[in-house]
Amino acid sequence: MLHSDPPPPGPPEEETPEETAGGECRAAGPGGGRRRTRRNDPDRRTRILDAALDVIAEYGVAGTTHRHIAARAGVPLGSVTYHFASLNDLQAQAFARHVEQQATVFEDLFKDVATHEQFVDVLVDLVHGGPARHRSAVLGFELHLAALRDPGLRSLTQTWTEGSRGVLARFTGLDGAARLDALLEGMILHALLTTAPESREATRDAIDRTLGPPG
Repeated sequence: MLHSDPPPPGPPEEETPEETAGGECRAAGPGGGRRRTRRNDPDRRTRILDAALDVIAEYGVAGTTHRHIAARAGVPLGSVTYHFASLNDLQAQAFARHVEQQATVFEDLFKDVATHEQFVDVLVDLVHGGPARHRSAVLGFELHLAALRDPGLRSLTQTWTEGSRGVLARFTGLDGAARLDALLEGMILHALLTTAPESREATRDAIDRTLGPPG
């Protein structure tokens, strides 16, 4: 499937001289001199990483390009190639940012859980989440797929798995957390792909059977 580059959302920011040297050449200004550039944006690198995650979620790793990312971030193409050595480097750093963010989000989901019923409620919501959780799930599976091809990314998937199981283990023990984590990953993948979604009641029943009796 071919992917066309989306148009930028607005006029792109001008490059700094350093970014120009590291990326595309810029046109000369009047009289042959360089155009005046904007002051360097200290948040630009972070915006590029966040834009890369948006692009990966929409197009997949295979459909991600420097131009897609630059357009989504609203920065010049040379800015992307200046801040990151390669597209693989950019994707790896974006995935690392996502894993770090999701570790905090996952931890917070269980912060106020005090009962078995509340624990199961949170797990059911993980499977039947809204757009934000759908995006996170897509990025998670894109990372796992990329890690199959690139062993260098497997430390990230391992970190994510160990962190998630560590949170679950507070309620289930280590062995129970491993079983529950496997169940949740399968159910979330099924929820992303199915044309006939399971009901929340069926999801709750599957989780209850895996957890066993409360306590």
